[in-house]
Amino acid sequence: MRGLYNQMAEKDSSSKDDFTKRDRLIVEYAPLVKYIANRIAMRLPPHIDVDDLINSGVLGLIDAIEKFDPSKEVKFKTYAEIRIKGAILDELRAMDWVPRSIRKVINKFMGAYHELEQQLGRPAKDEEMAELLGLEMEEFYKLLKQSAGVPLISLDVLVDYDDKKRNILSCLGDPKSVNGFGIMGLSEVKDAIAQAIDDLPEKEKQVISLYYYDELTMKEIGKVLDLTESRVSQIHTKAVLRLKVRIKDLKKI
Repeated sequence: MRGLYNQMAEKDSSSKDDFTKRDRLIVEYAPLVKYIANRIAMRLPPHIDVDDLINSGVLGLIDAIEKFDPSKEVKFKTYAEIRIKGAILDELRAMDWVPRSIRKVINKFMGAYHELEQQLGRPAKDEEMAELLGLEMEEFYKLLKQSAGVPLISLDVLVDYDDKKRNILSCLGDPKSVNGFGIMGLSEVKDAIAQAIDDLPEKEKQVISLYYYDELTMKEIGKVLDLTESRVSQIHTKAVLRLKVRIKDLKKI
């Protein structure tokens, strides 16, 4: 079966005068779908088929076209990116591609970060984490590496947005967002998440900024910070686990 992206590419060779406005937008933003899907695929195990992600992203794009409301004063491209990424992440959740053993490791890491940072009032060091978990440093880093692809969804934790969905980091820069955290005000949510990012160790803060805001790859970040790609991935995983703990705590308020 041909992928949706390939079908759209064929449409692109036809006369655009025959297109509806919806068709035109699909063709125009098809490269964006492919770009987002490939970026996400870079963080996933090799057995995940990028074509499946692209097809899900196309459905997200179509959904964005149908539901976009210009009165919200949000650019269509911004809204489309959110819907495309959301559709791809939904597909990944449906695949349930993360082994149960790795989920258990992630939960242990999150529990340890929460316990230590509550006690210490500061970010926990690797040595402190390893000691609490009863691990040698080599084993600690090995498990951290195994968990590297899992936090993909962590900072793409989706919150309600007028019956639509978007990721938490995008809410920090959008004053039009609505509250998805119960009784907390949006400004409080923004302040809390911004503070959580600011509280990260400096290297972790830099990696989060370069990865999510500047959208650099792990390899590109490594060149900027003079680190190996593996080391950047390790730093990213720790940062996201810390932030996921803070976000989880926010949702309890």
